[in-house]
Amino acid sequence: MPAVDNAIEGKLALVTGASGGIGAACARALYLQNVNLALTYSSSEDNILALEEELWALRNNHAPDAANPVVSTHKVDVGSADDLRGLFKSIQELHGKDGPDILVSNAGYGKRIPDIADISVDEFDHTININLRAAFILSKLSIPHMAARGWGRIVFVSSLAAHGGGINGCHYAASKAGLHGLMKSLATKHTKDGITVNDVAPAMIGETGLIPDETFVEGTPGDVKNIPIGRLGTPREVANVVLMCCQTGYLTGQSVLLSGGLK
Repeated sequence: MPAVDNAIEGKLALVTGASGGIGAACARALYLQNVNLALTYSSSEDNILALEEELWALRNNHAPDAANPVVSTHKVDVGSADDLRGLFKSIQELHGKDGPDILVSNAGYGKRIPDIADISVDEFDHTININLRAAFILSKLSIPHMAARGWGRIVFVSSLAAHGGGINGCHYAASKAGLHGLMKSLATKHTKDGITVNDVAPAMIGETGLIPDETFVEGTPGDVKNIPIGRLGTPREVANVVLMCCQTGYLTGQSVLLSGGLK
């Protein structure tokens, strides 16, 4: 029987879209487990620098005598294949690795356009590029490094829209459904390489760019009054599930729905 290895301490995690919301929460959760971080952002440099300072403070308060994990920040347009290839060059230079041990593909985009007649081809393409194509390229660049070491964790941040259509429109639902299919295929193919691949499919998560607060979804199927739990989810709750995926090597090929009971 293969040895069980769920240790993530000292590993390197790449978290995209880490300047706020779910990405920042994932960075915090991983950092407190002594995981080295490569964090990307697209434009919010002040936010990512504030997060970096917060991580140092978190670590010092949590375990002041322990060494701080290494954190690097990278400005990246995840819709650009060249930017993503450049990111991996930077990771090699700053962390001395050809790629991450843990990939959390979180950076996403979603403009709510419910009617297909109002969705331009450019809008559709941009949504697919950010939400699906980027995850494909990141996985393509990460898997050789993971396979060479016989250990890897890939977690896509998807959406309940992949399963039920959601409220943002068919362009968004299609991008997330594609992400679900990508996850299933990679999990089947790369289990033998010691790599697990899963997605977390949240819905109605507050304190994010898509849903800043409850008022943003009033009058929609995602209205808080329609959520059985009776509130929005939090980025930290999503991060809890991402961390579980990273620490549970027996879990692969699964989409974990995090929706407060919303179907």
